[in-house]
Amino acid sequence: MQIKQGDIYWVDFEPSTGKEYKKKRPALVLQGKEISETSPYITVMPLTTKLQQWQEYDIFVSRDHKNNLFKDSVIKVQQIATFDRKRVLGKIGEANSPTLRKVRGYLRKHFKL
Repeated sequence: MQIKQGDIYWVDFEPSTGKEYKKKRPALVLQGKEISETSPYITVMPLTTKLQQWQEYDIFVSRDHKNNLFKDSVIKVQQIATFDRKRVLGKIGEANSPTLRKVRGYLRKHFKL
């Protein structure tokens, strides 16, 4: 399975604890293609359709033909998670360039890059 940064996949977040995201849900792939080709792991940010749970750094994503989301969603940028590839269930679509720019901007801030 060729996975690249900006892809949106169904990912199984169970088991989870505390306030971690749960269930099977869309997630945005963070790592680059080079890492994805060699690593047994996948690093993602979960998406939610619960727009009322919006927090300061979350990124809004409008549903469109490229991302194939079934509803407008929010990327929960502070919930970065790394999982075994076995949790990746299937590709949904891809984020557009403006969304990826916002995610990269957040990551620079988060990790002080």
